Amino acid sequence: MEINTRLQVEHPVTEMVLGLDLVELQLRVAAGEALPDTLLGQQPLAAHGHAVEVRLYAEDPDQGFLPGSGSLQTLTLPAPSRNLRIDSGVIEGDLVTVFYDPMIAKLIAWDSDRNLALERMREALANVQVRGPKSNVAFLERLLRHPVVVAGSIDTGYLDRHLDEFIGAGESDVDALLIAACVACLLHEEAGASESAQGHVDPHSPWNRTDGWRLGHPGKRIVALLDAGQRIEIAAHGSAGAYLLTRDAHAIRIDNALIADRFLSVCRDGVVARYKAFIDGDRITIHDGTLRRSFEKAPAFAFVESSASNSDRVLAPMPGRVVLVKACAGDEIAEGDELLIMEAMKMELTLRSPRAGRIDAIQASAGDFVEADAVLVRLEALS
Repeated sequence: MEINTRLQVEHPVTEMVLGLDLVELQLRVAAGEALPDTLLGQQPLAAHGHAVEVRLYAEDPDQGFLPGSGSLQTLTLPAPSRNLRIDSGVIEGDLVTVFYDPMIAKLIAWDSDRNLALERMREALANVQVRGPKSNVAFLERLLRHPVVVAGSIDTGYLDRHLDEFIGAGESDVDALLIAACVACLLHEEAGASESAQGHVDPHSPWNRTDGWRLGHPGKRIVALLDAGQRIEIAAHGSAGAYLLTRDAHAIRIDNALIADRFLSVCRDGVVARYKAFIDGDRITIHDGTLRRSFEKAPAFAFVESSASNSDRVLAPMPGRVVLVKACAGDEIAEGDELLIMEAMKMELTLRSPRAGRIDAIQASAGDFVEADAVLVRLEALS
């Protein structure tokens, strides 16, 4: 049995259903006041409706829920209301550090029954945007739409047994979101060009374009997007919401595309779809009402570093402290050998060798605090 004298993080669910302020009650009792009659059995204590709570975390579900850190470059949360409570201790621009729990906010939705409360929460999450450290918002959205959650039949071990049902998205879904992101980029670029034209800059001049314009390819633009680090190029002809897009020799016709008030409307090959579109610098996030996907806009033509170069070094996956160094310069190692152990966000991470070879240098010692992507181990180059 556990005796816990503090409030748990789920206490807002109780508060919204029972109409109580548990923190206020604690303070009043501590000040010597009596509990209200409703809590002393003198009057019935009635529950009203249903409440659901989720925790928005800086973590990466695709990497085993690895905690994240860094500056919250963008943090957009839905507006609180009678049906939605937001508890957050950070704001846009704050730093999520490795020294504390990486929770960004708690969202608590209430309505008259469970299904309506779940729908309230889905709608709230669709309006969440986090840029900086990775977040679990997409995971939460898939979780709240899963049949076992909707039916209320999930148990505490279900995620461990069926995690693949909540991670990632189908390729067809990603393709639709990718095309929508491409269209959003084109419309956003044209809107920027229009503003430039008002400032007496010719948006049609090739000298003022950064889209890979080439002689002999009039009207052709290259939209390059990064999806989880993978570079994808789409050729586009047309303007003003009417485009012919080509990807991997497959042509897609887009008509009547329009973006306004963060909503994108697209007619793709005669089928109309509507998305939420968030454009923040070079980041484009598309939400189709069920799934979300974020893409990074990349230069139309760019040097792509060979992935082989990364096999010569071991990087810190996140900021943290080196707990143990298990190898030395000059050691012969096999692929997968343990090299270092790091500690961050209450977790212990084992860093392993990406390939067989000889260690050229160890660039960290036990007790060192290191930043994300710091080079900790270098291997001798392959001959």
